[in-house]
Amino acid sequence: MKIALLDQLREQNPIVFNISNFVTVQDVANGLNALGASPIMSEEVAEADEMVGLAGAVCLNLGAFTLPQVKQITTVGQLANRQHKPLVIDPVAVGAVRFRAQVATELLQTIDPDVIRGNAGEIAALAGLDWQAKGIDAGQGSGDLVTIAQTCARKHHCVVILSGPTDVITDGQRTVQVDNGTPLFQTHVGSGDMLSSIVAAFCAVEPDTFEAAQTACLVFAAIGQRVAGTAERMGAGTFITKLMDALQFTTVAEIEAVAAYK
Repeated sequence: MKIALLDQLREQNPIVFNISNFVTVQDVANGLNALGASPIMSEEVAEADEMVGLAGAVCLNLGAFTLPQVKQITTVGQLANRQHKPLVIDPVAVGAVRFRAQVATELLQTIDPDVIRGNAGEIAALAGLDWQAKGIDAGQGSGDLVTIAQTCARKHHCVVILSGPTDVITDGQRTVQVDNGTPLFQTHVGSGDMLSSIVAAFCAVEPDTFEAAQTACLVFAAIGQRVAGTAERMGAGTFITKLMDALQFTTVAEIEAVAAYK
C-alpha cells in the first residue's frame, strides 16, 4: 500500500474533471481541494474535449442526470478513453432504479472505465447478480462481497471498489480489503461521491490503477476514522466539517498509524 502517494498528490495538485450531481457537487469539489487536488466541474458538452485535455483524471457520477446530460456523460467518457485519461465511474442507485441501470449498462458498452466505485447493491447490479438495493443505500443481500466485486471487475475489465464497512478493492485477480472507516460516513450523502473523486485524484498520480484505488480508499477511510475518534458523540454536521479539515491536514504518518487492511 503506497500511502506516501498522498504526499505526491499534494505536491502535484492534479486536476480532476468531474461530472458530478447537484446534490453533492460542493462536497466533491471541497473534498478534492482540501485533500490537495484541483477540482473542475462542467455541464456543457461543447467544452468537454478541452476539459478532458486539462485533467489528470475524470470522474463520472450518475447520481442525478437528465437524458440530455447522458449525452455529455457519454461524450466525456469517450474523450477520456481517447485521450488516455484515467476514468472513474460512480453508478449511483443502479441497483434500485431500472432506468439508471439501463443508462449505466449502455454507457459501459461505449466506454471503458478504469475504476467503478459503488456500494454492494450497485456493484452487484453491474455484475448481474441478485441484490435488494435500496435507493442510494446498499440494501440487503446474501452474496459474498469479495466474489461480487471480483465478478464485476472481470465482467467490465477494470478495478472495482465495493464500498461498505469494509471496502473491497479488486481487479478480478488481486484483492485488498480496507477495514478502516466509521458509520458516520453513512450520515453524509456526499461521502461516496467524495471517495469516487478522490480515487480519480490518486489515479492521476499513480499509473497502477489498482494501487491508486486501494490507497485512495485507505486514506479516505482512515481520515474519517480518525475524525470520528476525536469525540465520544458526533453528529453529521460536525463530522463533515471536521472531515474537510482532516482531509487538508492529516499526514501520511498519521494514516500509517491507524491503517488496517488485508
